[in-house]
Amino acid sequence: MTLTTLIIVLVAAVVVIGGGTALLVRRGGRALPPPDVLDAITEEQIDHPEHPEPHLPDEDLVEPADEGPAVGTATLERPDAPQGRLVRLRARLARSQSSLGQGLLAVLGRDHLDDAAWEELEDTLLAADVGIGPTTELVDALRTRVRVEGITTPEAARAALREELVRLVDPTLDRSVKAQGADGKPGVVLMVGVNGVGKTTTVGRLARILVAEDKTVVLGAADTFRAAAAEQLVTWGERVGVETVRGAEQADPASVGFEAVKKGVEDGVDVVLVDTAGRLHTKTGLMDELGKVKRVVEKQAPVTEVLLVIDATTGQNGLTQARVFGEVVEITGVVLTKLDGTAKGGIVVAVQRELGVPVKLVGLGEGVDDLAPFDAQEFVDALLT
Repeated sequence: MTLTTLIIVLVAAVVVIGGGTALLVRRGGRALPPPDVLDAITEEQIDHPEHPEPHLPDEDLVEPADEGPAVGTATLERPDAPQGRLVRLRARLARSQSSLGQGLLAVLGRDHLDDAAWEELEDTLLAADVGIGPTTELVDALRTRVRVEGITTPEAARAALREELVRLVDPTLDRSVKAQGADGKPGVVLMVGVNGVGKTTTVGRLARILVAEDKTVVLGAADTFRAAAAEQLVTWGERVGVETVRGAEQADPASVGFEAVKKGVEDGVDVVLVDTAGRLHTKTGLMDELGKVKRVVEKQAPVTEVLLVIDATTGQNGLTQARVFGEVVEITGVVLTKLDGTAKGGIVVAVQRELGVPVKLVGLGEGVDDLAPFDAQEFVDALLT
């Protein structure tokens, strides 16, 4: 081979490699391997014509408010500690949920509780999306207590209602986010849900919670169907000094998740948060793809949490979503967003009963730190405030 021929071959190779790195991660990220390498990583091919439809506006994307210092400046933002948020958020929850709590107390505070009053109590609970089973359970328990304990005062009725509601919400459930892996590997949290529920925003807010707890974090922008989602995640990360791994638009989501966890392993971080594209639970191909993302990610490290994000305003429809997602990726916890904008707080009880897993986080408000760990007693107290 002549020198000229060798140079031509080398140039051609550079061009091929350059083209293969079209999945180059832009601002705030890292480069993914070329497509042939990614194919070897993901192995399985899931052919489907579906996309995460309907293609809604980026309504679940919340731009972090107030311009603050970005990565590379002298000071990064210091998020609020999760414990401090509960007091602030309780007031919002109390305001938004008062119609449920006050409705229950109004019935129980009557001088005489006849069958019509108990039916009204049931209707109030069902309207709040508590669900038929839990509603029947709660009303039966209250009727028994009123009869056996001879409850006649509003104060005693309120105390009984609080105790039964707390029991129904179940304070014994483990609501901690499993952000710690085993054998020196990072915890891996996979965020899933339908379109428009606030997954990307939730990932960004959760990253802020973890940073406030002095944990190191890597973000994986595996929602490759919307460039805006990846850009938004990068912005969330930059505000608190967290790196984001992203790929080109329409890239294989599983490969992006794989590379994010790989980086987390290499860098020795505490936790990797992987954002996924919104997908309708009725789209079989897209649900299969979600299962693939989880399987491929676990080639690097076990997934420690699969958090299903549900818009609290969707009520019972959220249960149908929960059921299907649970069958595909084994949900370990629920995040309820937009709980401040609904009187249907009973969805907390219903979704826990449906999935057998706890609500772990709740979103209340539009601020960057308006995500808080769920606390059963705080929730019930807010309902009855």
